[in-house]
Amino acid sequence: MKHATKLYETVAALMAPGKGILAADESDATAGKRLAMVHLPNEPENRQDFREMLFTAPGIEEYLSGVIMYDSSIKNFTDDGIPFADVLTAKGIVPGIKVDTGTVDFEGFKGEVITTGLDGLSERFAEYYELGARFAKWRMVILIDEDKTPTDACLEVNAMLLARYAQIAQAAGIVPMVEPEVLYAGDHSITRAEVVTTRTLQILFQTLIKYKVDLQGLILKSSMVLAGDMYNDQSSPGEIANATLRTFHMSVPYDVGGIVFLSGGQTPKRATENLNAIAKLGEQPWPITFSYSRAIEEPVLLTWQGKPENIPEAQKMLLHAVKMNGLASQGKYDPNLDTKLK
Repeated sequence: MKHATKLYETVAALMAPGKGILAADESDATAGKRLAMVHLPNEPENRQDFREMLFTAPGIEEYLSGVIMYDSSIKNFTDDGIPFADVLTAKGIVPGIKVDTGTVDFEGFKGEVITTGLDGLSERFAEYYELGARFAKWRMVILIDEDKTPTDACLEVNAMLLARYAQIAQAAGIVPMVEPEVLYAGDHSITRAEVVTTRTLQILFQTLIKYKVDLQGLILKSSMVLAGDMYNDQSSPGEIANATLRTFHMSVPYDVGGIVFLSGGQTPKRATENLNAIAKLGEQPWPITFSYSRAIEEPVLLTWQGKPENIPEAQKMLLHAVKMNGLASQGKYDPNLDTKLK
């Protein structure tokens, strides 16, 4: 592949030790839900202010290797007229872009969805590359419901869509991040989550290999394996670490470029503690780190409250959050010394 060397260089930059990826790729609608936490209306100016505060925060490049953006934010500018992607690049942070266009019902399969966004993807990648994007993300959504969901049919069609996206991304010189999210929502046990996540990843990687996607030039963004949020017996960090790594060793080829975790609705502190427990189990065949959204943004939002005078303190909170997760990615986080993440 003509872009292979560049893809590998991007993967290496994104998986730099002690750093992780900020997923600031909420759609405009989801960004509104974030802003509603601090009673701000979902207006372009408020979305721009929040993202500018994130991207310009001093020192974040020490703990962030990449930032995933949404279409409206990669095309946005600071108040001084500097494109957001250029702000990040100047800090040595790799700009990324979410390219799927959301989910639709999978007809005939109650409660299951497939992800859309392949139409015009080559052209969009060409535009995003010009804007500075060097990696991308596509999310598939897996709901665990009783013993029947997810079906192999749903996993297979989503894996095929992910594989096609990954092919197009690599042809454009952009590293594909594949995100099969097994939802935390539900009353399933950690054992059930492990079975479903293992099956999901096995089908995904069988399909990626079948479609000749270069696994070294690809990053997996995965859920942690943990009991559903409504399950009576919540999983401990140690249980989560063991179940997650067992799953990866059963499912993820060793030549995959790297693995990053989504926080998936966990509280900021819990996501950090669980990442730390995984890292404490030692070196793995793949570099592993975080790609959190809400777990990083929530404490920043609550500190900011939409008030200009709170920006310096909110940016310090962002620096703290990414530093704590950077430490956790190396197994060096001490929850007893962290009084800020909740």
